[in-house]
Amino acid sequence: MLITNLNPDTDIGASAWHVDFEGHGILLDAGIHPKREGKHGLPLLDRVPKNSVDAIVISHCHHDHVGALPVALRRFPHANVLMTELSYFLVERILHNSVNVMERQKTELGIREYPLYTHEEVDDYAAVIMGYQYGRPVEWTHPHRRKSGKTMPTLEFLDAGHTLGSAGVMVRGAKESLLYSGDVCFHDQTILRAADFGDARADTLILETTRGARAAVPGVTRETEIERLREAVSGTLKRKGSVLIPAFGLGRTQEILAQIALWMAQGKLKRQPVYIGGLGKVFSEIYDIESHRANRNHRNLKLTEALDLRVLSVNQVPGLRLATPHLFVLTSGMMNENTAAHDLAARMAQDERHGIYFVGYADPDTPGGRLKESKVGKRFHFSEGVCDLKRRCSMDDFDLSAHAQREDLLSLVDRVRPKTVILGHGDGPARAWMSTEIRRRHPRIRVVQPGPGEKVKA
Repeated sequence: MLITNLNPDTDIGASAWHVDFEGHGILLDAGIHPKREGKHGLPLLDRVPKNSVDAIVISHCHHDHVGALPVALRRFPHANVLMTELSYFLVERILHNSVNVMERQKTELGIREYPLYTHEEVDDYAAVIMGYQYGRPVEWTHPHRRKSGKTMPTLEFLDAGHTLGSAGVMVRGAKESLLYSGDVCFHDQTILRAADFGDARADTLILETTRGARAAVPGVTRETEIERLREAVSGTLKRKGSVLIPAFGLGRTQEILAQIALWMAQGKLKRQPVYIGGLGKVFSEIYDIESHRANRNHRNLKLTEALDLRVLSVNQVPGLRLATPHLFVLTSGMMNENTAAHDLAARMAQDERHGIYFVGYADPDTPGGRLKESKVGKRFHFSEGVCDLKRRCSMDDFDLSAHAQREDLLSLVDRVRPKTVILGHGDGPARAWMSTEIRRRHPRIRVVQPGPGEKVKA
């Protein structure tokens, strides 16, 4: 088995791995780097020969895992695309939105090579995308490579609990086996239940390490963080301020909306409209429609019925009156420019009545990350469009991650019992901690951290 890391960065970036598996080629994910522009954000697909990919497998529909799928299909035109049936309902909407964003950035930022693919390509490639249930073994090799009497490799999607449709991928062959964790969550969220990898065993494990550098804080649990958030939201609304919760459109938005719906149903929060983005509304509708397929809590909770959801566009923000309390759950989670979250935050940050509450990661080099690090009464640089702000609003950060705790990742290694662990999807400190702890607990396991374009023989 030969595994190539196609992420162009040593940090969390464009997730993509090529695996030469018993003479067959599989591409695990095809993401775009969220902090790089143009072609610099693409996976290193040119490191892989054009005839060496039989199938492209998508673990879930976040942009850093699926955003480069049309580009990958352009390079590997004979590959079929496999994902879970739940991701199948999401992927075209994700990719069409990506085209819209790139077209806007071409105009606003002058990035000539955008869009990297078109709406027409997304539509054309839809025919090769196939969705499968969790736990179903699927032959993924190209038909012309199949030989009579020989065992063909299979793959199986395992529920990763990260977002709707997310999966770990188990690949089995005649002599080898591989488990790709994807982005995984081993604790229950408000809607989605914890990952279920069953009794998976594999020779090689490709493991995400997102929270590898983050130690658990004694006494802090998801439940205590949810209660802190409720108190913050309730307190802000009671003092006649508005609340902004920036959140990624797929996954985090629906989890926060579900929590708000439960608070309102329990009488812990006064009923009022909740303003969200257009894409967040679409994904919330899919969460509702496909609730019977997902391994989830509150199966009968329909977000679009339980809440008065109102779509807020970026063009509506300047005319919005904040004299009365409003509740916003808006993309982008990092408050990128030319989004409603960015423009609204610029208005709210300078008013002490309001509250801006983060429920997920915000890169330090984004407007959201800079707001997170700001101090009350101190000026800070928010963005190129707005320049400097003096923060007066309330601001806090709540640990409601959809990624596994690092101790849970170690437990996965314990259960899988691999001969080789390949670490990815994490920054240097995160991978270093995971490497040290795996070696301490399992001295015989080989731990590898391949750099961009590096190959690993497993």
